[in-house]
Amino acid sequence: MRGVRGERWRRVASQVGRSVAVWVVSTLTMLLLAGILPDFRLRSADGDSATDIAVTGALGAGAFGLLSALVWPLLVRLLLLVPALVLGLLVFFLNGALLWLALRVNPVERGAAAPETAVVVAAVMSAVASATGAALAVRDDDAYRRRLYRLADRRRRTTPPCPPTPGTVFLQLDGVGHDMLVDAVGKGLMPTIARWLGTGSGGDRPTHRLTPWRTDWSSQTGASQLGILHGSNHDVPAFRWYEKARREVMVCNRPTSAAELQARAIEYSGHAGLLAHDGASRGNLFSGGAGEQALVLSIATRRRGPAARSRAGYFAYFSDPANAVRTALSFIAEVGREIGQSTRARLRKQRPRVSRGGLYPFVRAFATVVERDVVVAAVMGDVLAGRTAVYADLVAYDEVAHHSGPASRDTEKVLQRLDRALALIENVTEHAPRPYRIVVLSDHGQSPGETFRSRYGLTLGDLVRAGCGLPVPRRARRTHSGAEARAAVRAALRRPVEEGSEHYRPTRGSEPVVLASGNLGLVSFPDVPHRMTKEEIDARHPALLPTLANHPGIGFLLVRSERHGGVVLGAYGAEIPLDELDGTPGPLAAFGPGAADVVRRTHTFPHTADIMVNSFHDPADGEVLAFEEQIGSHGGLGGAQSRPFLLSPLALSAPAADGAEPAGAEQIHQVLRRWLTESDEAELPTAPDRERAA
Repeated sequence: MRGVRGERWRRVASQVGRSVAVWVVSTLTMLLLAGILPDFRLRSADGDSATDIAVTGALGAGAFGLLSALVWPLLVRLLLLVPALVLGLLVFFLNGALLWLALRVNPVERGAAAPETAVVVAAVMSAVASATGAALAVRDDDAYRRRLYRLADRRRRTTPPCPPTPGTVFLQLDGVGHDMLVDAVGKGLMPTIARWLGTGSGGDRPTHRLTPWRTDWSSQTGASQLGILHGSNHDVPAFRWYEKARREVMVCNRPTSAAELQARAIEYSGHAGLLAHDGASRGNLFSGGAGEQALVLSIATRRRGPAARSRAGYFAYFSDPANAVRTALSFIAEVGREIGQSTRARLRKQRPRVSRGGLYPFVRAFATVVERDVVVAAVMGDVLAGRTAVYADLVAYDEVAHHSGPASRDTEKVLQRLDRALALIENVTEHAPRPYRIVVLSDHGQSPGETFRSRYGLTLGDLVRAGCGLPVPRRARRTHSGAEARAAVRAALRRPVEEGSEHYRPTRGSEPVVLASGNLGLVSFPDVPHRMTKEEIDARHPALLPTLANHPGIGFLLVRSERHGGVVLGAYGAEIPLDELDGTPGPLAAFGPGAADVVRRTHTFPHTADIMVNSFHDPADGEVLAFEEQIGSHGGLGGAQSRPFLLSPLALSAPAADGAEPAGAEQIHQVLRRWLTESDEAELPTAPDRERAA
């Protein structure tokens, strides 16, 4: 008993010591700022002694610390209905208001700050206090471990006891292809993954295996993640497509479309999803049937119920003022970093290059800072709560690669930060109430290359109009980027639909709708209620299909045929029926194994476009030509975009027999579903075992 009491008093003394240290550092910071900033003072107008000024600083720092701990969470809770990005902008002003209040309640009645100065002082003090507390906690491993256990205990009070079987964390590195991951590990950019694979400098035994897999024809997050989480991506032909019966353009990263696609997948597959049993979905397009959701696009249009819980993920993170200030400062730094990198690329006249102005620096900062910080914090909370399955999407690499290129210096920095996030989550699993297996995967890769527009001076839409005999604009128009990060931004702002894009309103009934999804293009004729045949298209526009098929920037076309059911068209009059594709040299030869299978599957979809257009692909350098303004793209066939990866613990069964590559997102769903049923406690120690070992 005496030993237990002694340990308890030691813990209390240690905690008091850290609190005093943070208070002292905060006081010194406040005194330093008072000496630097002209509009911030800690003395009365008549002047005070150094002792009086120090007392004022100490009382002000203490009051600010207490208000931050007690009042800040209440303010965040009251602002639950404010969009998350707006809250991010309010972080500094709310913090400044707390500092102003701290000075006002100071019993010695000295000290004042201009409103704009209070914002600066509060931000600096919060950052310094956070850094000091973190440094002290890192130096005291026992304190750090106890803090994690306290967080876990707090969460377990509101959740049922978790079983001793292992839980699983699925971490999706959006857009990171298999070859890109191997290259990053070889360059030393991702030491955590290198250690798991046994290729790190420490000579560790491998704990994970790396397996490539093949996507469907639509190599983008909407199709892949829907198939992975819900077991079906049937009738998702691209990132965006036109549905004639609904007269609507479906876009995978639009909340209304995501909700509709999720409902269709649930009906088609017959089950709620991968995460239906005690699961959590974080930062995804779809819920996977999880009961706990944060930053999930498919529920972003709802105002109550699951949508409120989803938005609460932001507020659970920002309720800590230190988190809010740290993320806000990192956000500003990332905006500056992007402006500097884009300026350097422009001055050096790098090619290929796309415009990176407008709102893009803020979208990039949201993806690489805000979304990452909130999602990682949510996953850590899920682990400490002992949830059975967690699936989280980190979109940072994909967003930067679209504009900087898949293998640029910009993306290398992003991969390094993602690796640190993996290490942080791994460290937290050591303090979880159950053992955890970490599975890392990607939904697709990215293929480099110029844009179709920059190489040929016209868009796919312009080429289609020319083939139809319609007037072509003198200046080619840009197509909007389909980067997944914009989905998270739109959900955070709660702007569910892009104005004017929900329903297609053709100016002329016979004009085609031309849509782009990376290097995959879709052409539909809205005045024809069914999917047109090659014969019907030739009768209406005799020059259209030859114009497209013979263009040097086009790889192949897929159209429906009255005679053959479906045909692939290529240059020089190539026309191959779908049932004769295997083993036939032709337009698909450059696109590798499995191309014929995914093309045949897409042909069976009810909403496949009248003409499916895949861009040119050069197997020698892996380049494709994006129909969007992206120099790193995905969405069709060709190159690294179709070859993502699956990094799984050796304790789990192999993804496929005999080292084969899994094919299609639906097969990946079956693999992950199988892993959730596997339990090998001999390979993974229980929480008490880990605690004793520590």
